[in-house]
Amino acid sequence: MAEGYAGDIDPEQTWNLLAEDPNAVLVDVRTNAEWKYVGTPDLADLGKRVVTVQWKVFPEMQVNPVFRQELEAEGVTPDHTLALLCRSGQRSAAAAQALTEAGYRCCYNIAEGFEGDKDTHGHRGTTNGWKVRGLPWTQD
Repeated sequence: MAEGYAGDIDPEQTWNLLAEDPNAVLVDVRTNAEWKYVGTPDLADLGKRVVTVQWKVFPEMQVNPVFRQELEAEGVTPDHTLALLCRSGQRSAAAAQALTEAGYRCCYNIAEGFEGDKDTHGHRGTTNGWKVRGLPWTQD
């Protein structure tokens, strides 16, 4: 176990995990604004949906005190295999570690996140991440 959770996987490995493991769930831990204005993964081709639960909430971007309860309300249990996604892999790593400590059996961090690492100009969405790797996504 790396960093207190099952490990880091890239977006393509995540897609394969979701396709192969009927018990696997993608949990997007970004904010409402990110889901609306940046987009979300689209798992329709796999017959699955993305579970969206904010890891951090405003006004101070503090850890969501009801994160686990919101996951449970979405039907996510400690027996699911979880792949956690954020913008770049930082918040999702913290969420994976916290859930593992809380007894969730298998939590992966999607290391590149949805938008990926910053490029030489400080911009995301150009070097790696879910969108750059050409995986399905949608936007409001």
